[in-house]
Amino acid sequence: MAEEVLTRRALNRATLHRQLLLARSGIPVSDAVELLVGLQAQATLPPYYGLWSRLEQFDPHALGGLLVEREVVRLTLMRGTIHLVTVDDALFLRPLVQPAIERGHNGAFGRRMGGADLVRLASKTRELLDEKALTARELGRLLVEDGIGADVEAIGNATRAYVPLVQVPPRGVWGKGGQARYATLEAWTGRELDASPSLEELVLRYLAALGPASVLDAQSWSGLTKLAPAFERLRARLVTFVDEDGSELFDLPDAPRPDADTRAPVRFLGEYDNLLLGHADRRRLIPDGFPWPAMLSDGRFVSNLLVDGMLRATWWLERDGERSATLAIRPFGAFSRSERKDVLAEAEPFLAFAAPEAALREVRIEPAVR
Repeated sequence: MAEEVLTRRALNRATLHRQLLLARSGIPVSDAVELLVGLQAQATLPPYYGLWSRLEQFDPHALGGLLVEREVVRLTLMRGTIHLVTVDDALFLRPLVQPAIERGHNGAFGRRMGGADLVRLASKTRELLDEKALTARELGRLLVEDGIGADVEAIGNATRAYVPLVQVPPRGVWGKGGQARYATLEAWTGRELDASPSLEELVLRYLAALGPASVLDAQSWSGLTKLAPAFERLRARLVTFVDEDGSELFDLPDAPRPDADTRAPVRFLGEYDNLLLGHADRRRLIPDGFPWPAMLSDGRFVSNLLVDGMLRATWWLERDGERSATLAIRPFGAFSRSERKDVLAEAEPFLAFAAPEAALREVRIEPAVR
């Protein structure tokens, strides 16, 4: 019997449902962070933007409080990038994605490591952090002074690759600032890394958050390779489909797969939201020919806007201290009259959330990029 074909639009709606982007959820903040298998957190604000779009009456101070209370942490995980995750997931995920983290570090800094003794580097890093939290550059400088390598930047980066280090508050706390200073995950949480984390559990968690998906999708999201055997071991517990190109997709039997015509509301996402980085084939979310260079803004990081479930615009904030804040939106293709109305309806409360200190607020929709 031929396998059921899931169109890109059907995949879009399934993924949005699991990402809490078809309707805001009333679940607690910590439960949302766990459900999503963390949030991309290279910058400090995107997790807050992402949760505002996913949760009812989201209080950013609730997430900040979880960081201060050491219930969630920020550390290097999937794809060698910073994620905000629950402590349970940090201890579970870090051993699993460690090979990808090391591979990424070696690709960027391997030639600059100078043959440094990695065992000694890890031991000395832990010793230094027993005294106080330090920045990566401070760690790199102290390690080089101790004879471990000669390149401060490379050695400082290596500390985060070879030791699970968390960024300690106030970094990442809503309304706060400060450099990224580090403590070891074990010392910060008082717990040890999972001694036998399961790849199969990782696959199941991934599918619950971002499925239906292929093996290549899961590998792209995690940064790991050779996940096909884990999928095969799970095959009897999963259901399979094919996409429009005939590629095999896996999913949990009871996972939601809404009708492709389900309404998808306008949603503001931060830069590098996991929704847009969760698949090798991103056509379920990003239109063909999306003109990335033209959608950027000189000198600024840009974030992303979903319209009818697809990436249709980028956005950024322009601030004048506490006097004013402008939410600039750059569409890919002109918005229809109804789309423009929906974008403005979502933009106004989002801007009030993102710039609560501003006395004056304005939403500006720029000319469309075609």
